[in-house]
Amino acid sequence: MFEYEFMQRAFLAGMIIAILASISGTFIVLRRYSMISETLAHSALVGVAVGLVAGFNPLWMAVIVAIISAWLIEYLRYNFALYSDAVLAIFLSGSLAIAVIIVSLGGAFNNSLFSYLFGSILAVSDADLITIFVFGIVCLSLLLIFAKEFYFIAYDEEVAKTSGIRVRLLNFLLVSIAAIIIALSIRVVGSLLIGALMVIPTVSALQYRQGFVKTILISLFFAIFSVASGMTLSFYMSLPSGATIVLSIVVIFIISLVANRR
Repeated sequence: MFEYEFMQRAFLAGMIIAILASISGTFIVLRRYSMISETLAHSALVGVAVGLVAGFNPLWMAVIVAIISAWLIEYLRYNFALYSDAVLAIFLSGSLAIAVIIVSLGGAFNNSLFSYLFGSILAVSDADLITIFVFGIVCLSLLLIFAKEFYFIAYDEEVAKTSGIRVRLLNFLLVSIAAIIIALSIRVVGSLLIGALMVIPTVSALQYRQGFVKTILISLFFAIFSVASGMTLSFYMSLPSGATIVLSIVVIFIISLVANRR
């Protein structure tokens, strides 16, 4: 299957996304903020809808709208004392409604939109791969630079504040990184399924009850394996790439759950 250039591009993009999603997902899950991945994915879909209707690059528009949504979520959470799950629920449903209205008015309900919803290995272009690589390097660098601070905040936010860590700024940075990763992932995994790639590998890794670093490494392995196996199944069985990747992750989670319970 690697004789085809589109599969080469898809695998490179998938590996980058697996690395980014699993590492960032560890901090997101530990903060009990898992639903933000689904919320930002729906917000990114608004950017895709605007891009398809207005003729802009949907991937770039998805990144911009996802970042703005992440900032608004954090702003509302901090300044209006709203519960996190309530804010996420409002943005999740509201973003999906806006996206549907935009594509409906613009007549953009087509196969291109379907590929953004559920992912398609055929959809990854050279320009998409370059964009994913550049933004991926930036996001991975920020995650590694501030890894200790992110972990401290996830462990105890109040203690982190009293220790002099700029918690609010780092929270905005973390959700911005998550927004970018999610927006970049919708080409391969799809906006409706990307949350699984960010959350389930980490939840599976946590079942083994290892230290923080080992948990990240296990989650990274699970994510890479699920993307590789999912894309292989997608190619040979003519299935949507996003769905097969997520199904692979779910199987890993079930195995991890049963094995550790025994």
